[in-house]
Amino acid sequence: MAVKDFSRRGFLAGGVAAGSAVALAGPGTGVAAADTGAGGCFPPPPAKAMGPGDPRYAELVARGYNGRFSGRPESVSLVHRADHVVAAVDDALRTDRRIVVRSGGHCFENFVDDPAVQVVVDVSEMKSVYYDSTHRAFAIESGATLGEVYRTLYLGWGVTIPAGACPSVGAGGHIAGGGYGGLSRHHGFVADHLYGVEVVVADCRDRARLVLATRDPADPHHDLWWAHTGGGGGNFGIVTRYLMRSPGARRNDPTTLLPRPPATIRSVTLGWSWADMTESAFVRILRNHGTWHEKESGTGSRYAPLSSWLILNHRATGRFTLVANVDGSLPHGKTLLDEYVAAITANTGVRHETEESTALWMKSTLTADPYAGGRYPFKSKAALLRKSWTEAQIRTLHRYLTQGGEEHQASTVYLSTLGARINTVPASATAIPHRNSLFSATYETSWWPGVPGDAQLAWVRDLYRDVYADTGGVPVPDAANGGAYINYPDADLTDPRWNTSGVPWHTFYYRDNYPRLQQVKARWDPANVFRHAMSVRLPGR
Repeated sequence: MAVKDFSRRGFLAGGVAAGSAVALAGPGTGVAAADTGAGGCFPPPPAKAMGPGDPRYAELVARGYNGRFSGRPESVSLVHRADHVVAAVDDALRTDRRIVVRSGGHCFENFVDDPAVQVVVDVSEMKSVYYDSTHRAFAIESGATLGEVYRTLYLGWGVTIPAGACPSVGAGGHIAGGGYGGLSRHHGFVADHLYGVEVVVADCRDRARLVLATRDPADPHHDLWWAHTGGGGGNFGIVTRYLMRSPGARRNDPTTLLPRPPATIRSVTLGWSWADMTESAFVRILRNHGTWHEKESGTGSRYAPLSSWLILNHRATGRFTLVANVDGSLPHGKTLLDEYVAAITANTGVRHETEESTALWMKSTLTADPYAGGRYPFKSKAALLRKSWTEAQIRTLHRYLTQGGEEHQASTVYLSTLGARINTVPASATAIPHRNSLFSATYETSWWPGVPGDAQLAWVRDLYRDVYADTGGVPVPDAANGGAYINYPDADLTDPRWNTSGVPWHTFYYRDNYPRLQQVKARWDPANVFRHAMSVRLPGR
């Protein structure tokens, strides 16, 4: 199994008319579904529900990224248009079968690959990305991967969205969960640029319909739009496309409606050998790193253009790294990176290696995919940090990262930087409430298919529990912790064996926004058709 090396992370790292909303419906309702095709030149293939007897079925059920889980649904509906989705949901409602949706397939838990699931709607062939002049916004169908989105938006109009580092991740779940990456310190969460969302809902028990909701406060469907600005996928319906336009974009020129990425990125990579590392040096490096970011994460900092990723690979890999990026066109970009390196390496007493590079933005972005390949079994646990790790937490990290042997070659802890523009938006403005965090921390391990994985699972669970020992083994939102990010779901937070805090799982992901999400759920999915192990619950449940 390949060792995960996050040092290649690119600059990006972690579906109306103005003022109105339109309800649309599928076949049999007398109302035509929206034309979501970019070109409309060629008819799409027909929708197809494939069962185990179809040779394509095996390909589709194996699309889930996490090899820990496998599903055996009765059928997989491969859809190509919004009305195909409406028909698939209608059929599931009529036959009373459990239905879920799959976009990129990168879900960390078994929300799709669940034995209870009977129908999977696969939207991966709905992947058009285009400018919709009617709505003055960019349309992104929910099956498009982030790589397809980046390439089309950039080559077509010179714009992008501040989304994640992994080109193979599907836009469908990523945007609904809030979405962040290396451009987010400049431009906020992806959800901050969501103008509209087109969703197949089941607000009547035996009928599905297509609804388009916008961020216009006067829109009667505004609450459905809000729920998709960080409420997570699979909660309220099946997204068929997103409409993207930045707040404050007033002109009709599409090249001005979304952020423009840098043409190039300037990077520096620091590397430390575990063979040279002492515990005191490790503590010093991480304290330097945390202290610097606590001081320099505001929008007024001269370092606001800088994003970084600290990749703490297990000792079995030989080294750990820190990657920092800035816009390659900044005249003082090299100075910013040099000063950053000096601050992180000050008084550590251990040598480090430095590598500098400049790369084209799009090329770097489309090749920086630490999750490429997939299907390895893995367990990922995550947290948001409002302050840097304490010295006690860092010593705990050192203990776990230096224990064990080759079985931990794919065990990693890493920090992605947040803050700056993200934290200028009120927590209630979008469903994603995490507007006061400095870092996103991920604790992850994986192992070869066929290997039990018991040692690796114990390692990551025990590490997480011990890092957050003072708050019940989990990052309870407080002055130091922000909770967790719903696109990195961890079912352990629902389990009192691992979450001994007494704080319910949804508080970590949604904080004070959860009751409002429950009200949206009650309106748009009153029968709880769209659900999984960590979906938003109906009020009173």
